[in-house]
Amino acid sequence: MRLTKNVQHGLVALTAVVVAGGQLLPGAKTPGPAATAVAEFAASVPRAADSAVVRVAAVARVTGVEVVVAKRSAAETAVDALAGSVRELSHPRALQDAFRSYFAFKAAHPERVRKPYLYFVDYGLPSTAPRGYVFDMEKLELVEGPFNVAHGRGSSKARLGVPTRFSNAPGSAATSLGLYLAQETYAFSGKSAGQFYTSIGLRLQGLSSRFNDQARARGVVAHGAPYVSASAAGRSEGCPALEQERAKRLLPKLAQGGLVFLFAPQEEWIQRDPWVTASAD
Repeated sequence: MRLTKNVQHGLVALTAVVVAGGQLLPGAKTPGPAATAVAEFAASVPRAADSAVVRVAAVARVTGVEVVVAKRSAAETAVDALAGSVRELSHPRALQDAFRSYFAFKAAHPERVRKPYLYFVDYGLPSTAPRGYVFDMEKLELVEGPFNVAHGRGSSKARLGVPTRFSNAPGSAATSLGLYLAQETYAFSGKSAGQFYTSIGLRLQGLSSRFNDQARARGVVAHGAPYVSASAAGRSEGCPALEQERAKRLLPKLAQGGLVFLFAPQEEWIQRDPWVTASAD
């Protein structure tokens, strides 16, 4: 397991205290409280990694000196590991909110998160900017990204630009923000520039209550589309569509148990989404 720098520094500090304690208490033949605390802490790390939550609460007391290694949440650990793989974001909390939502839902419904993948899109960025990523949340690695992703035509008046309107309403053709569960893949068909096309589609169940719970009924899915290219993304009917070949490669990874998180710097949604505001701790 790869530890964050904060945890590594904490281990060094605790070790230093144990050494100091040994010098201050010569002749001790049995482990003191500091050594015991370090041993318990070291034993706890693999278990914490298995649950994707690094919980550290080792306290060493040596001649009145107390050292505490701070607790780190799964979301904070993931941000530390993956932030360097991400380009510009529209909001400082974008990645943290995505990871907090992922781990909060996984903690509440572990049986439903059968895949370790998270498809994240920052809709605070324009459609000419790469704004999509897929992460492996167990290995804490970037699978692919950034890449271009479409937003709904109901979310912006101009073909290219930043979406500003988000809706869960049927017929809105708008993007819906929040957390989604990736379900089954199927043969998607659509129309672009007057031409019909086919692609892989991935059905999505909206998990963020009134913000996206109509997604499946609305037909909001992830799919490949010819109007998404390496340089820009056109507009969809509300779907987080991506390039055709990329969709064939990524969507099967997410199917039947991965998660999708669509972000935008919309304060009402950020403050009220049940998974953004939840905690896996």
